[in-house]
Amino acid sequence: MSLHKTTEGNRLHIGIFGKRNSGKSSLINALTGQEIALVSDVAGTTTDPVKKAMEIPGLGPCVFIDTAGFDDEGELGGMRVDKTKKVIEKTDLALVVFCDDDISREIEWIEELHQLETPVIAVVNKADIITNAEELCQLIYKSCGLNPVLVSATNKTGIEELRTEIIRKQPEDYELEEITGRLAGKGDTILLVMPQDIAAPKGRLILPQVQTIRELLDKKCLVLCATADEIDAALAALAKPPELIITDSQVFPLVFSKKPKESKLTSFSILFANYKGDLHHFIRGAKTIDSLDDNAKILIAEACTHAPLEEDIGRVKIPALLRRNIGENLQVEVVSGSDFPKDLSPYNLVIHCGACMFNRKHVLSRIRQAKVQGIPITNYGVVLAKLSGILDQIDY
Repeated sequence: MSLHKTTEGNRLHIGIFGKRNSGKSSLINALTGQEIALVSDVAGTTTDPVKKAMEIPGLGPCVFIDTAGFDDEGELGGMRVDKTKKVIEKTDLALVVFCDDDISREIEWIEELHQLETPVIAVVNKADIITNAEELCQLIYKSCGLNPVLVSATNKTGIEELRTEIIRKQPEDYELEEITGRLAGKGDTILLVMPQDIAAPKGRLILPQVQTIRELLDKKCLVLCATADEIDAALAALAKPPELIITDSQVFPLVFSKKPKESKLTSFSILFANYKGDLHHFIRGAKTIDSLDDNAKILIAEACTHAPLEEDIGRVKIPALLRRNIGENLQVEVVSGSDFPKDLSPYNLVIHCGACMFNRKHVLSRIRQAKVQGIPITNYGVVLAKLSGILDQIDY
């Protein structure tokens, strides 16, 4: 996929962390070769995280994230640090920038990153003006076992060495499994059932559909697309049943009733639950619906922010189905974007969207948070399959 066609959710997320005035913004400008981040001698110049998507030979598509200093102070400073902490949740690879021999804050953040199993590269910046750079490198190694890369973002020294280290330290599991995995192979005929509703206005397909089609074409599959009301005509047009049918989760019962027995059946949402998260954990989460009563409280989490729609799956359709199956008194709360509660204890179940706009690390961090707090978590497609009574008959 070209740079322009790679979505942010499929890019390696490289977070840059450090104190105010440690040279993080200068470093991201040097790494990208562009003036992306505002550079100033005034502490706290970077407030909100700044992103730059690019492609590094040997690494591929990535996005650099410049963050506010984690030593920021005051009420506003605390809010900036909170935003920086949220970046950790989506960081696949972290650069922690050191600039003086008071390294206690940096070590704390490295420990937090390691708890999330995030690879860390220690960077000693401002090598052109630091007089004790070698001693600082030795101190860092003794404190956390990392051999720092010595750079000067201003003079551009050490930048190539840092790019090489980024390539070397990329997460081993960064090359994600395919969306369709073992379900589709070269020469297979795949039928995609894609209802066009208010969520996919005229002239547009939703992102999971686009990404799935692209992968199937790369795998040399034969792809036939149809809306739900044309499934009979689509099947009749084929000389033999398709090896696989991928459907929008909202029409599971209809498609299941019409699918040939020889064809496997799954949904875009279930494929992405496996691609971006932990499908088996999501399935276990969905099965807890059987034990809920109408005093339960459910959190629905959307990855992207958008104006609520009349037919909105997360805000309208799933809550209606849940209340029909559990009880009208069921409480449902909705959050979107980065507004994911730290404390999940008030909820009996978390239902996440397909997260096509998130990278895998971000989804896994939310799953980990729910696991630690003992709260079941699942996703849209798995819930819809469960409520349709066909969860155990879906392929993945």
